[in-house]
Amino acid sequence: MSDAGQETDQDGGTPQAPAGEVARGAGFAVAPGTAKRPGVLVAMPFDRALLARFKETFPTARWRRKLRRWFVPGTTAEQRADAWIAREISALDAYGDDKGRDAYAFEPLESPYLAAGDDALVVRTPYSRRVVETLRTIPFAAWAPEIRAWRVPWRSYEALKEVWPIIEEAAILSEPAARRARREAARDPAAEAERRRRRHPVPRGDPPPLGAAVEVAGAGVVVFEALDDAAIAEPEALAHYPAVTAPGPLVWGWWRIPTFGEVAETVPAAAPDAPGRGWWPATRTGLEERLRRLRETARAQETRARNETRPRQEARSDAPEAKAAGTESRGP
Repeated sequence: MSDAGQETDQDGGTPQAPAGEVARGAGFAVAPGTAKRPGVLVAMPFDRALLARFKETFPTARWRRKLRRWFVPGTTAEQRADAWIAREISALDAYGDDKGRDAYAFEPLESPYLAAGDDALVVRTPYSRRVVETLRTIPFAAWAPEIRAWRVPWRSYEALKEVWPIIEEAAILSEPAARRARREAARDPAAEAERRRRRHPVPRGDPPPLGAAVEVAGAGVVVFEALDDAAIAEPEALAHYPAVTAPGPLVWGWWRIPTFGEVAETVPAAAPDAPGRGWWPATRTGLEERLRRLRETARAQETRARNETRPRQEARSDAPEAKAAGTESRGP
């Protein structure tokens, strides 16, 4: 597309902004591409010199006439486009960072989650999806993996200040102590005791196959090993299994956690066929979740075994030295 073609298109009216478009300031904006075509859509003020610099930086970019935006392909296109836009805006407003520093000095944000650096503000919080989503709306804010924190340039201080109450509130709620308090408040000792019994109600007339990996509500993918003959005589216990809505007599099925081999040999079902009966053929999602938990358990056991073995090894290695030291102290 020629320069003249873009100028004609941009003079023809303002198109509707693409979904997910975020303004970057000074007339720049970016919108994500699609899963089929990863990349980023870039809107910018028309200027021949600016366009020449854009084409030089992104030679594979293509003009989208209907959207009147440039499409930059690639999985890292958004980061590259944001970096280029940041440089261009910095050149447009050479005093933007100084203005941000002055605004911070006049009305600083005081928070344990915010630190003022020489070239940027540093935001470091416990992980929170809401914090991440909010920071992504701030122009030129970027995640810095080397310090495991977000950098917000001084020129974006006013934008940060506007959303800071949202960030700080989400960070406080994500603190480990706050998470533990919520878990403790949501605890149900009776339900936890019932889960530890490793039993589940199933219809007497439609029981799960024994020895095969199936899926149940709450416990995930399990293997039933035995079924009771008598109907459940504890109706109050069924209150812990609200997903079981099958009519007819119910019996207790006793289950265990499957092994890696049993999970690997199970052919996943497309979807739960009758979840109301209390069990269904294991789905791909359920099998993947069980594999993840099995790996976590295996890693925890390996770590515990290493921690238990290390003191014994150190004691054995120190024993000969102690014996030799005792012999020397006694003399000839």
